[in-house]
Amino acid sequence: MLIPVLIVITAVVAVWSLVAGRLERRHVRAPLVLVLAGVATGLFTHSEIASAMNSVVAQRVAEIILAVLLFVDATELRGGRLFGRDPGSAARVLLVALPLSLGATVLLGGLLLPDLSFAALLLIACVIIPTDFAPAEILVRDRRIPARVRSVLNVESGYNDGIVSPLFLFALVLAGSTAEKRTPLEALGTTVPFAVKALVIGALLGALLAWLMNLAQRAQWMTDQSRRILVLIVPLLAYTSTTAVHGNGFVASFVAGVAFRYVRRAPERHGAAAERGAAEQGGSDFQLLEDTSAMMTMVMWFFFGNAAVLTFVIGVDWSVLVLCAAALTVLRIVPVLLSLLGSRFSRAERLMVGALGPRGTTSIVFGLLAFNALPDGVAANSALDAMVVVVLGSILLHGGGSLAIARALRGRPRGRTEKASAMERARDDRPQSGAQQG
Repeated sequence: MLIPVLIVITAVVAVWSLVAGRLERRHVRAPLVLVLAGVATGLFTHSEIASAMNSVVAQRVAEIILAVLLFVDATELRGGRLFGRDPGSAARVLLVALPLSLGATVLLGGLLLPDLSFAALLLIACVIIPTDFAPAEILVRDRRIPARVRSVLNVESGYNDGIVSPLFLFALVLAGSTAEKRTPLEALGTTVPFAVKALVIGALLGALLAWLMNLAQRAQWMTDQSRRILVLIVPLLAYTSTTAVHGNGFVASFVAGVAFRYVRRAPERHGAAAERGAAEQGGSDFQLLEDTSAMMTMVMWFFFGNAAVLTFVIGVDWSVLVLCAAALTVLRIVPVLLSLLGSRFSRAERLMVGALGPRGTTSIVFGLLAFNALPDGVAANSALDAMVVVVLGSILLHGGGSLAIARALRGRPRGRTEKASAMERARDDRPQSGAQQG
């Protein structure tokens, strides 16, 4: 099964690469192409899909992909600021709205899916709540959406999977194995040391390698290629080193990304010219990492197409459909509105942040890991179904309708002239140094 799948993936990526520019001008992007390829493959091999995804090899591949994506998320936020240009609002969304959404999802899941354990419900919440802009990349680049809205969405998308991953591991440990179930305290006792090791190892490795990279570059010991290779190695080294000592490799990769970005930029923070040079150099350093993560993302979208076939062949429970519909709408919008009360965001902008929360690669990887790791077949199938439904729903809602939502919610601030509003948008949209703009 593995060799035919690799042949299909590599052939489709090769064809897409040849015509990528032409397709993207027609708004046909790589995720859609790979999903269609996965669906076409799954229609002929659906009897083997479950066994292929529910294997040790698939689990390890998904884990490595998630580790790299977490590192990328932590390093590509622009401006060199921990929480973007509006740290207060971003912190509210991440530290207030995100936990509220997760908790509300678990509560509603308990009502709709009473046969599932708390651990399974928490895993499903971790799958369907984190945002990711793969299905709607245009959102964080579209100037018709207010700059501060795009900034908060960009920071949230970059950080929420890193915040959710320890909770996801806790739920996996709590679910236990077929032979052993664990209490919440036992699961917490296992998860906390994992997280502590991850924080220490990730921060040390990320900061140390960035510092050594700064020294080596000043001494002119590195080549352009070696810099790009080193950046790619950092998340892999953080993940493997941490898992080798029984730590959370996902958290380590994410923390390594935060530390690496901070230390790597530290010597280049004096003067506008130096910042522009750092931005250009940073883009060069991260090119191999970004291309590799793009390829890994394509692989995940292919397997998502496979999973969609499996889900709809078996059939989806109506309660999963209701839970996912709620997760894409009210279970996100209400917590965001509550978290941004009293902020400088207008009501329309608060609604915009809540309504524009696409799901993508993070949900796919978490869903595949949950399907692979859950010992209960019913719970595993529910997690896979929820992943498929929420991502498909997000593609329809956010991929096709996101700009329409933004236009419907966008309004001119009260008491301001057209000229003042235009001047504010121009000021907010000024280019900043850092990794890629949103």
